[in-house]
Amino acid sequence: MAAAPGLVLGLLLFLWEAGAQLRFANYYGDHMVLQKEPSRAVVWGYGIPGANISVTVFQTHNVMIKEAAKVHAVTKVWKVLLSPMPQGGPYSLELRQSYKQEVSNVTLNDVYFGDVWLCSGQSNMEMTVSQIFNASQELAEAIQYPLVRVFAAALVESDEELEELEAINLQWSVPTAENLGHGDFSYFSAVCWLFGRHLFDTLQYPIGLIDSTWGGTPIEAWSSKRALQECGISTDLKRNISLYRIAGPKDSSVLWNSMIHPFINMTLHGVIWYQGEENTVMNTDLYNCTFPSLIEDWRKGFHKGSKGQTQRYFPFGFVQLCTNRNVVQNDSFPRIRWHQTADYGYVPNTKMPNTFMAVTIDLGDENSPYGSIHPRDKQTVAYRLHLGALAVAYGKKFLVYQGPYPQMVQVDADHELINVTYNEPIVLRQLDNKIFEACCSEQEACKWSPVQLKSSLYQSVFLHNKVCPKAVTGLRYAWTEWPCKYMLCPIYNLQSLPAPPFVTFAKNNPAWTVS
Repeated sequence: MAAAPGLVLGLLLFLWEAGAQLRFANYYGDHMVLQKEPSRAVVWGYGIPGANISVTVFQTHNVMIKEAAKVHAVTKVWKVLLSPMPQGGPYSLELRQSYKQEVSNVTLNDVYFGDVWLCSGQSNMEMTVSQIFNASQELAEAIQYPLVRVFAAALVESDEELEELEAINLQWSVPTAENLGHGDFSYFSAVCWLFGRHLFDTLQYPIGLIDSTWGGTPIEAWSSKRALQECGISTDLKRNISLYRIAGPKDSSVLWNSMIHPFINMTLHGVIWYQGEENTVMNTDLYNCTFPSLIEDWRKGFHKGSKGQTQRYFPFGFVQLCTNRNVVQNDSFPRIRWHQTADYGYVPNTKMPNTFMAVTIDLGDENSPYGSIHPRDKQTVAYRLHLGALAVAYGKKFLVYQGPYPQMVQVDADHELINVTYNEPIVLRQLDNKIFEACCSEQEACKWSPVQLKSSLYQSVFLHNKVCPKAVTGLRYAWTEWPCKYMLCPIYNLQSLPAPPFVTFAKNNPAWTVS
C-alpha cells in the first residue's frame, strides 16, 4: 500500500532538517590540515540534540580511525578527539549522524595531517604576498607547495565570545597566486605564508596556516577580558567610531571574541604574532604586562578548548617591531621593543617561556608604497621567525636562531673606554657614533649621550666614552625609532642575525665592572 503524500512529504522534510543540522564547525573544510601526532586532532560541529555521531577517517577504502560521540542536548554541539595520526594524506573525513533510525552524513576530502600554526596581529602580518619584495616570483612559486594549506578568517568584531567564525575570507585552500595575493592588506598573510613555506622546506610534511589578522589594532582588542584585568586595564567598551575610519577596532577583547576564541577547540602546534605598532600610541608602558598576559591566556584557552591536545605552553613566536619614521626622535618604538620581551631584552625568559623572536630593526623601508611603517622585506622576517621555530618548537637545540646579546659591561674610566662583551662571536658591519648611548647621571631620569663605537674583537666591542668617563651609570643600544640602515646595523653574529636593542644599568647589576 502506497504511503500517503503528506507522510512522504513529512519524511522528506525531516530528513532535510536532520541533514541541515548536521555539520562541522565552519572552519573545517576540504583541503584542510589537522594536527598530527603525538597530539590528537579535535573536530567538532553541530547536530540534532541527542543524536549519535561517528567520525571516520579513511583513505580510499581503508578505515584509519573511527570515533563516536553524542550531540549535546542543549548546545547541539558534538566534539570528537581523533586518535593520533602520523603526518600525511590525503584522507577523507566522514561525519555520520544517527537519529531515530534515520542517517545523514557529511564528508570532507583532501584532508592532511601535519602541523597547524595560527598567525595573528595587525597590518604587518596582514600584508599579502603581492605587497612584498619579489612578489611576482613569490606568487609564481606558490604552486610548488601544495602541502602548505592556507585559511583566512574575515574581519569581524564582537562584544561577546563567539563559538565559531561569523565569516571566512578564504576557506582551506591549496596555495595559488590568487589566494596569496588577493589584494592589499587582504588575504593571505605574507609572513604567515613564507614562515610555513620555510617550515615545509625543512620538515617535509604538511603545514596548515590560519591567518587571523586586522590592521591598526592594539593588543587590547586581541586580549580576553581576563588577560586585560591581569594588567589592570578596564574592559568596559567605550566605542569611538571615528577611530574605525582610520584603522581597525580598538575596543577591549572585540577581536579575541570574534577572531581567536572560535579557534580554541582546534588542536594547534603554535602561534606567530606580529603586532605592537598601534601600542606605540596606546598603553605603551603596559605592554610588558599585556603581551605576556595575552600569551599565557591564549595558551590556557587553547589547551582547555582542545581537551588538553594543544600543548599548555605551545610555542609562541613574534616579530620585534621594525621602524616607522627616520627623522622624528621618539622613544615609543624602542620602549615597545623592550616591552615585547617583558623588559628582559631577549626571549625565552622567566615571564615568556617557550617563546621566540625575530629582530627586525635593520629592515626599515623608507620607499615602501604602503608607508615606511610597512616594510616590504617579509622574506627576512619569516626566515628569522622560522629559525626560532625550529629551535624552540622543533627541538633543534644547537641551531643559532637569535642575534648576540651582551653578557658583560666593563667601564675603564682612566682610558675613557667601555667594553661590551657578547654571548657569542660577533661581526662588526660598520662603525657608528650614535647607536650606543651612555647614561651620564645617577638620577632616575638619565641624560643619554652618544658614545663612539671604535672597534671589535671576537666577542667584544669597544666604545670611546668622552662624555662622562667617570660617571657612566647605564648603557643602551639601538634605542631609537630607526636605528640603522637596511641590513646595516653595526652588530651581527656569524649567522647574520642582528643584535637586538638593549638597555642596562650599573646599579645592582653584577655584569657591570668599573675600573
